[in-house]
Amino acid sequence: MTERPPRPAIPLTGDERDILTAQLDYLRATVAWKGGGLTDEQARRVHLPSELTTVAGLLSHLTLNEWYWFAVVVDGEEDTWEERLKHDPDAEFRTDAPVSRLLEDYAKQCRRSRDIVAGHGLDDQVTHNGETFNVRWVVTHMIEETARHAGHLDLLRELTDGLTGE
Repeated sequence: MTERPPRPAIPLTGDERDILTAQLDYLRATVAWKGGGLTDEQARRVHLPSELTTVAGLLSHLTLNEWYWFAVVVDGEEDTWEERLKHDPDAEFRTDAPVSRLLEDYAKQCRRSRDIVAGHGLDDQVTHNGETFNVRWVVTHMIEETARHAGHLDLLRELTDGLTGE
């Protein structure tokens, strides 16, 4: 069984940015822990009625969400997935990439997301597809998105090899 790696501490006091970004980093580290130490076969193992809900699929999905919400929505990068997702709304879950690459891509995108957030104030507003968001909303949304899928990963990991822990 994989030993739990250290995860960043979440401050109990401090300013809003420090607490929100630490919460997101803690959850990101949890995702990496729950996805780490598996073989490619284990990461693709289907335990649920949805064939898309696998460790590999969730890692790919979370990487896409990091990129979309921070690089596309906040930073204004072109959305190169838009057409693909119109034809297959679950396209990012369908991956044959090795789990090691999925974890590397996720870590790389999380670093990039951190840099993007660091360059903006939480009150900065961005408009995407006719909707206006502030950066605070995007960070909070990604806390929710990452926490939800960390819970899925927790269950999948226990079903795969018995690894448990928050």
